[in-house]
Amino acid sequence: MAVRMQLSRIFIREMSDMQIIELSEGEGGRTFPIVIGLPEAFAIERRLKGIAVPRPQTHDLLASVIRELGGTLVRIEINDLREGTFFARLIVERDGETVSIDSRPSDAIALGVSQDVPILVDERVLAEASAPAGASNDAIPDIDPDETEEED
Repeated sequence: MAVRMQLSRIFIREMSDMQIIELSEGEGGRTFPIVIGLPEAFAIERRLKGIAVPRPQTHDLLASVIRELGGTLVRIEINDLREGTFFARLIVERDGETVSIDSRPSDAIALGVSQDVPILVDERVLAEASAPAGASNDAIPDIDPDETEEED
Protein backbone atom coordinates (compact mmCIF):
# COMPACT_ATOMS: atom_id res chain seq x y z
CA MET A 1 0.00 0.00 0.00
CA ALA A 2 1.21 3.49 -0.81
CA VAL A 3 0.75 6.60 1.33
CA ARG A 4 0.35 10.07 -0.14
CA MET A 5 3.06 12.45 1.03
CA GLN A 6 3.89 16.06 0.38
CA LEU A 7 7.08 18.03 0.13
CA SER A 8 7.18 19.89 3.42
CA ARG A 9 10.66 21.39 3.63
CA ILE A 10 13.82 21.89 1.65
CA PHE A 11 17.22 22.67 3.15
CA ILE A 12 19.83 24.18 0.85
CA ARG A 13 23.41 24.91 1.85
CA GLU A 14 25.70 25.66 -1.06
CA MET A 15 28.80 24.99 1.02
CA SER A 16 27.67 21.48 1.95
CA ASP A 17 27.28 18.23 0.04
CA MET A 18 24.13 17.52 2.01
CA GLN A 19 20.96 19.11 0.66
CA ILE A 20 17.77 17.71 2.16
CA ILE A 21 14.12 17.54 1.26
CA GLU A 22 11.59 16.41 3.80
CA LEU A 23 8.39 14.62 2.92
CA SER A 24 5.46 14.56 5.32
CA GLU A 25 2.27 12.58 5.56
CA GLY A 26 -0.94 14.59 5.66
CA GLU A 27 -3.05 13.03 8.39
CA GLY A 28 -0.66 10.45 9.85
CA GLY A 29 2.02 12.95 10.70
CA ARG A 30 5.04 10.87 9.72
CA THR A 31 8.00 12.60 8.05
CA PHE A 32 11.30 11.56 6.58
CA PRO A 33 14.29 13.24 4.93
CA ILE A 34 15.97 12.44 1.62
CA VAL A 35 19.49 13.68 0.95
CA ILE A 36 19.73 15.13 -2.56
CA GLY A 37 22.26 16.92 -4.75
CA LEU A 38 22.60 20.67 -5.02
CA PRO A 39 21.37 20.92 -8.65
CA GLU A 40 18.21 18.99 -7.78
CA ALA A 41 17.67 21.10 -4.65
CA PHE A 42 17.90 24.29 -6.70
CA ALA A 43 15.59 22.86 -9.38
CA ILE A 44 12.97 21.98 -6.76
CA GLU A 45 13.31 25.36 -5.07
CA ARG A 46 12.96 27.26 -8.37
CA ARG A 47 9.84 25.31 -9.26
CA LEU A 48 8.30 25.90 -5.83
CA LYS A 49 8.95 29.62 -6.16
CA GLY A 50 7.87 29.77 -9.82
CA ILE A 51 11.24 31.12 -10.93
CA ALA A 52 11.77 30.77 -14.67
CA VAL A 53 15.20 30.01 -16.04
CA PRO A 54 16.40 31.38 -19.40
CA ARG A 55 17.14 27.92 -20.85
CA PRO A 56 15.48 24.58 -20.12
CA GLN A 57 17.17 22.39 -17.57
CA THR A 58 17.24 18.59 -17.55
CA HIS A 59 13.96 18.35 -15.62
CA ASP A 60 12.32 20.76 -18.06
CA LEU A 61 13.63 18.66 -20.93
CA LEU A 62 12.18 15.48 -19.46
CA ALA A 63 8.79 17.16 -18.91
CA SER A 64 8.83 18.30 -22.55
CA VAL A 65 9.76 14.83 -23.81
CA ILE A 66 6.94 13.21 -21.82
CA ARG A 67 4.47 15.81 -23.12
CA GLU A 68 5.65 15.69 -26.75
CA LEU A 69 5.40 11.89 -26.75
CA GLY A 70 1.76 12.20 -25.67
CA GLY A 71 2.28 11.25 -22.05
CA THR A 72 1.17 12.76 -18.77
CA LEU A 73 3.05 12.41 -15.49
CA VAL A 74 0.36 11.22 -13.09
CA ARG A 75 2.31 10.40 -9.93
CA ILE A 76 5.66 9.79 -8.31
CA GLU A 77 6.19 6.59 -6.35
CA ILE A 78 8.99 6.18 -3.85
CA ASN A 79 8.97 2.42 -3.83
CA ASP A 80 12.12 1.13 -2.16
CA LEU A 81 14.82 1.88 0.40
CA ARG A 82 17.99 -0.19 0.24
CA GLU A 83 21.15 0.46 2.23
CA GLY A 84 20.07 4.03 2.92
CA THR A 85 19.25 4.80 -0.72
CA PHE A 86 15.70 5.63 -1.84
CA PHE A 87 14.36 4.45 -5.19
CA ALA A 88 11.49 5.98 -7.14
CA ARG A 89 9.41 5.69 -10.28
CA LEU A 90 7.73 8.19 -12.54
CA ILE A 91 4.26 6.92 -13.44
CA VAL A 92 3.29 8.22 -16.88
CA GLU A 93 0.04 7.60 -18.72
CA ARG A 94 0.10 7.51 -22.51
CA ASP A 95 -2.60 6.31 -24.89
CA GLY A 96 -4.48 4.59 -22.07
CA GLU A 97 -1.40 2.70 -20.88
CA THR A 98 0.64 3.22 -17.74
CA VAL A 99 4.41 3.39 -18.07
CA SER A 100 6.70 3.10 -15.05
CA ILE A 101 10.11 4.80 -15.37
CA ASP A 102 12.92 4.31 -12.83
CA SER A 103 14.10 7.57 -11.27
CA ARG A 104 15.95 9.03 -8.37
CA PRO A 105 13.45 10.54 -5.92
CA SER A 106 15.08 13.96 -6.21
CA ASP A 107 14.71 14.00 -10.00
CA ALA A 108 11.14 12.72 -9.78
CA ILE A 109 10.20 15.40 -7.24
CA ALA A 110 11.95 18.14 -9.23
CA LEU A 111 9.92 17.09 -12.26
CA GLY A 112 6.66 16.63 -10.38
CA VAL A 113 6.68 19.80 -8.25
CA SER A 114 5.80 22.12 -11.11
CA GLN A 115 3.04 19.79 -12.27
CA ASP A 116 1.58 19.27 -8.79
CA VAL A 117 1.51 15.48 -9.11
CA PRO A 118 0.99 13.28 -6.05
CA ILE A 119 3.97 11.73 -4.28
CA LEU A 120 3.20 8.23 -3.04
CA VAL A 121 5.51 6.32 -0.70
CA ASP A 122 5.33 2.58 -0.15
CA GLU A 123 4.18 1.84 3.41
CA ARG A 124 7.22 -0.37 4.06
CA VAL A 125 9.57 2.44 2.99
CA LEU A 126 7.65 4.97 5.07
CA ALA A 127 7.71 2.74 8.15
CA GLU A 128 11.46 2.24 7.82
CA ALA A 129 12.40 5.85 7.07
CA SER A 130 9.92 7.96 8.99
CA ALA A 131 9.63 9.66 12.33
CA PRO A 132 6.35 10.77 13.94
CA ALA A 133 5.50 14.45 13.55
CA GLY A 134 7.21 16.50 16.23
CA ALA A 135 9.77 13.79 16.95
CA SER A 136 13.44 14.57 16.68
CA ASN A 137 14.79 13.37 13.37
CA ASP A 138 18.56 13.22 13.67
CA ALA A 139 18.89 12.75 9.90
CA ILE A 140 17.92 16.39 9.37
CA PRO A 141 20.66 18.72 10.53
CA ASP A 142 19.80 21.81 12.48
CA ILE A 143 20.14 24.59 9.95
CA ASP A 144 19.82 28.19 10.96
CA PRO A 145 17.54 29.85 8.38
CA ASP A 146 19.88 32.83 8.34
CA GLU A 147 22.67 30.51 7.16
CA THR A 148 20.65 28.96 4.35
CA GLU A 149 22.03 30.13 1.04
CA GLU A 150 19.90 30.35 -2.04
CA GLU A 151 20.83 30.76 -5.67
CA ASP A 152 20.27 34.27 -6.99
